[in-house]
Amino acid sequence: MNLVEILELNARKFGQKDCLRYNGAGLTFGELNDKASQAAGLLQSWGIAKGDRVGLMSFNTPAYVIAYYGILRAGGVVVPINHKLQAPEVDYILAHSRAKLLLADGALAPVLAKLGSPVRRAALDSDVEGLDRFEALLEGAPPAQPVAVADDDPAQILYTSGTTGKPKGCQHTHQTVLFAGITGALVVKMDFRDRLLMAMPIWHSSPLNNWFMGIQFVGGCTVLLREYHPLHFLEAVQQEKCTVYFGAPISYILPLQMVPHFDTFDLSSMRCWIYGGGPISGDVALDLMKRYQSENFYQVYGMTEAGPTGTTLFPWEQVDKAGSIGGQGLPGADVKVMKFDGTPAGAGETGEIWLKAPSMMKGYLDDPQATAEAFEDGWYKTGDVARVDEDGYMFIVDRSKDMIVTGGENVYSKEVEDAIAANPAVMEVAVLGRPHNEWGETVVAYVVLKQGESADAKDLEGFLADKLARYKIPRDFLFVDELPHTPTGKIMKYRLREESA
Repeated sequence: MNLVEILELNARKFGQKDCLRYNGAGLTFGELNDKASQAAGLLQSWGIAKGDRVGLMSFNTPAYVIAYYGILRAGGVVVPINHKLQAPEVDYILAHSRAKLLLADGALAPVLAKLGSPVRRAALDSDVEGLDRFEALLEGAPPAQPVAVADDDPAQILYTSGTTGKPKGCQHTHQTVLFAGITGALVVKMDFRDRLLMAMPIWHSSPLNNWFMGIQFVGGCTVLLREYHPLHFLEAVQQEKCTVYFGAPISYILPLQMVPHFDTFDLSSMRCWIYGGGPISGDVALDLMKRYQSENFYQVYGMTEAGPTGTTLFPWEQVDKAGSIGGQGLPGADVKVMKFDGTPAGAGETGEIWLKAPSMMKGYLDDPQATAEAFEDGWYKTGDVARVDEDGYMFIVDRSKDMIVTGGENVYSKEVEDAIAANPAVMEVAVLGRPHNEWGETVVAYVVLKQGESADAKDLEGFLADKLARYKIPRDFLFVDELPHTPTGKIMKYRLREESA
């Protein structure tokens, strides 16, 4: 079964039932199915054929979902793009994916205006001068021509940065995406009565594949919040009677800090609070359970390459195993911790987390070397280093791929280092994550300036403003005379981490 068939099946089974809710209005499964057909016809009239890649860069709106299904029904491949990226970052993804079209939210017009890519563009959700408005053309679109889509045909290219500093495209098929959705639905036992609150960016791999596709698979309703805001998040749960939510830990903490009347909100409809992107401590877990008046918190861990799929820390484990990512793989997934001598890690030992799952990507786009290096005997080597306790639970202690997780967003130090190093005043730079109680980590840069040059934090922030998404820009710039190096010249980041902590 492919992803388009899921929508068609739901249109037959639940045609008059709301599939989406947005700003108090509903869109039924039947209506979404019709609009997806119109979108496919429009895209085909623009030359989109089977296998063509289409960039999709938007906030959480019905237009995103309509375009998503329209691309798939036309036989195309969706390339979700982070709406927080700046023009050079978007240009790279469009070029690397060889996208034939970019559909972007009208609110992103300032970034669109700076793109160097020649790719055709159209606007979603609001008008942009000089661009077609996608939704306005749906009614008059020619009928969609049938396209045979196999389960193992490509459906998505999800971009995830690597230690080289350039994003890599994870190739997912209809089948791997569907397995990721089924996994999400199974782990929290979703069914057609559930109402999923989508407040995290829908283009993220877990919101899109685990939770949106999970709720789609069972025929439930998705409540779209255009952007996360602590107050709007609480209002949506109360007004729409949401039952399931996934978000970064910070999305649970901010409402407690920023909404004085938090305790007046009725959150009793929620049966499942899911978080990912970093663990929480036992004290924080207890506080969240008390304030949200629920013990039904789940932590999920996974990798974009794997669907994502990985592990779960269940509600009854939140306090006793706080800080752990769980002890076993999600339904259908297998996980093990391998020491660097190639043997399994036992209690008290550390090693790299390896994953195997039916939702695993088919490989990195146009990068067979990176694909080969990432796998061993069918296992995906995550690069996350974990300690195994006496009960088999895993606790991440380091990231061999040098990734920073801040507020649920992944930041790769090499990408930030390359951007800072492009400043003519900078001689050398090292970027790392500093532990933070609320955000998980914050981005910190150690900077050595060239002799005779001067620059301060504001100078570098301004330099990076149009080169990196805001969450990637360091919150702290530390100017030093030199960085510690190994005898072979590599920067000893562990010493900087010790100093930063």
